Amino acid sequence: MDTVQVDLPNGSYKIYVGTGTLEKLGEYLPFEKKNRLFVITNDLVGPLYGNSLVESLQQYGYKTLYQQVPDGEEYKSFASAEELYTCAIKGGLDRGSAVIALGGGVIGDLAGFVAATYMRGIPLIQVPTTLLAQVDSSVGGKVAVNHPLGKNMIGSFYQPRLVFIDLQVLKTLDPREVRSGLAEVIKYGVIQDRGFFNFLEEHLAGVKALDLDLLSAVVKKSCLIKGRIVEKDEKERGLRALLNFGHTIGHALEVMTDYRVYRHGEAVSLGMVAAAEIAADRGLLAREEAERLAKLLANAGLPTVIPFSADEIIPLLSRDKKAQGGRPRFVLPLGLGKAALFDDVEEAEIREAIEKCRKKEE
Repeated sequence: MDTVQVDLPNGSYKIYVGTGTLEKLGEYLPFEKKNRLFVITNDLVGPLYGNSLVESLQQYGYKTLYQQVPDGEEYKSFASAEELYTCAIKGGLDRGSAVIALGGGVIGDLAGFVAATYMRGIPLIQVPTTLLAQVDSSVGGKVAVNHPLGKNMIGSFYQPRLVFIDLQVLKTLDPREVRSGLAEVIKYGVIQDRGFFNFLEEHLAGVKALDLDLLSAVVKKSCLIKGRIVEKDEKERGLRALLNFGHTIGHALEVMTDYRVYRHGEAVSLGMVAAAEIAADRGLLAREEAERLAKLLANAGLPTVIPFSADEIIPLLSRDKKAQGGRPRFVLPLGLGKAALFDDVEEAEIREAIEKCRKKEE
C-alpha cells in the first residue's frame, strides 16, 4: 500500500491508500487484540462492507461492536451521537477501545465526534468509503455534529490514529457521490497546486470513469496537499482556513435546504463559483481562470448555477462558524494555484456575485 504521512506534534499518523485492501485493515491496527473495536457505519455502506469488515477484524483476533445509523446529513446530530454512546456503554467500551468510522463524511464526522467525547476520548480509525471523505473529511481531524442553525457548529479537532483508504469501494459508490467528491479535489488545485488543476482538466474523464490508477494519483495528491496544510496549521488559525474555499456560501446553501437538496460537494461547487466571481470582480483572478474553474466543475457534473436569491442566502452567512463579529470570511483565489483569506468582503460584492451565478443559465 502507498502511504502519506501526516506529522503533528501531538500525534502523527499514516494515510494508507490501496485497492482491494479493506479486509486487511486488521494488519495495520496499532492495538492489542484484547481491545474492543466499535465499527460505526450507515445503512447504505453497512450491507456492502460492514459485515465483511467485522468478520475480518474478528479473524485478526479483535472483539467488535457494530452499529449502523441511517444515511444522511440530517443524522449527523446529537440524537445519533447519544444512541451511539448508549451502544458503546452497553457494549462495554472502555478507554482501551477504539472507534472505526466506516463510511463517508457524515459517518467520519459523527463517529469521530463520538470517539473524541466518549470517556473524554478514545482512539479513532477513519475508513472512508466515498471520494469526498477519502480526499478531505477523513484527513485532518475535524469531527462534529450539526445544529439546526448551522453545520458543524459543535465539534472538535481530534486526529485519527490512521486513515485506511480502499479505492475499490468507490466502484459501488453512487455516481452523484463521486461527482460530489470531485468538488473537493478541484478545490485543492485552485488553492494550492496549479499543476494539479491542469492535470484534472486533462484527465477528468478517466477519473470520473473510476480508472484506479488515476484515482490513486488523485487521492494521494489530495491527501498530500491537505496533510501538508494541516501540519502547518492543525487548529485552523491561519493557513488551514484556505481549505474552506467555496464553503462559506456552500454551507449556507446546505443549511437553508435542510441538507436535503445538495450533496456537500455540490454546495461547495456553487460556493467556489461565487467566490471566484468575487475574486474576478476584485481583479484578483483573471476572468478566463474563473471561467476555467466553472467549466471544470460543470464537466465534473457539478452545479454552477445558484437557484436562490442573494436575499435568501446572505442572512445565513453570519451564522457560519468561520464568521467573525457577524461578518463572513471568504477564501478567494489569487489565480489558479493560490488563494488567500479575506474578511473585508462587502455585502454588495456577495450580492452581485450571487446574482451573476443565478444568471449564468440564461
